[in-house]
Amino acid sequence: MLGAIGLDERQEAAYRTLVAAGAVELSDLAHRLALSEADAERVLRRLEQQGLTARSSARPGRWVAAPPGVALGALLIRQRHELEQAEQASALLAEEYRAEASEPAVHDLVEVVTGAGAVEQRFHQVRLGAATEVCALVTGEPIAVTGMGNESGERAASRGVRYRLVFEREVLSTPFGILELSAALNRGEQCRVVDRVPTKLVIADGSLAMVPLTGRGEEPAALVVHASGLLESLTGLFEAVWREAMPLRLGEGGGVRENRGGPDPMDLEILSLLLAGLTDASVAKQLDLGLRTVQRRVKGLMELTGVSTRLQLGWHAYERGWVARTESA
Repeated sequence: MLGAIGLDERQEAAYRTLVAAGAVELSDLAHRLALSEADAERVLRRLEQQGLTARSSARPGRWVAAPPGVALGALLIRQRHELEQAEQASALLAEEYRAEASEPAVHDLVEVVTGAGAVEQRFHQVRLGAATEVCALVTGEPIAVTGMGNESGERAASRGVRYRLVFEREVLSTPFGILELSAALNRGEQCRVVDRVPTKLVIADGSLAMVPLTGRGEEPAALVVHASGLLESLTGLFEAVWREAMPLRLGEGGGVRENRGGPDPMDLEILSLLLAGLTDASVAKQLDLGLRTVQRRVKGLMELTGVSTRLQLGWHAYERGWVARTESA
């Protein structure tokens, strides 16, 4: 837990031991931490340099911990200061980059990244830099594109970044794929499935995309596409596949299942009344339903269509033929 202020596991364990014990001899500390005395002394020397421990003046040969409120507080202040400086430097570099890239040349709109390590690193950078949304078309093992099991995805999710993912049906046939999909759904990521996706694809905030260049057996390579007509085309491709894909849900026991069914007759009645201008309470009274039942069904329809507002739900209802448009006289 103290790694953020520069302590490794040994140093944190030693400091916690000193805090709990009050004063400890070197041999005793080495025994408690299962270290050699030489290693334990190196740990103590490092803690001493950071102001976290000192030799006891009252009890020679023993080490004591500095008060956590004072010692750790000082380290936190230093860490915050360093982070502020790094943030300022990042802002200046970003400003310089924008100034240089205000009129980018055509060759600057697309990067070619080669080598497995370089592709993986660039991929994590793209997703870690996402501020609002990550969209992905997934083939093969889902861990290659989703937020599961890697630090960049977890950090993005913790910032409230939205995920919309479309998987090839082949993923559902592998046990590993099912586990990863279940984890994604548990995190609130929106997942859908189609028989086949045209290509692997990741888009961050609609401003940066990655697509693979090579097939199996060749050296991994990928295109990184910046804001351009090509990026707009890739975004349009994702949205087209997303609209046609079937939503995935967590079934009983946490298993993944497809939501193949459309609205039932009751859903259609609720939709029709809502589109006619009735409130949820009026719809519930009209159909002799509970208010929560109406709201739950509307939420289910929004999840089915992948929309976030009722206005969008109404548009999808018309487009999918769930309700008929009223012809003017």
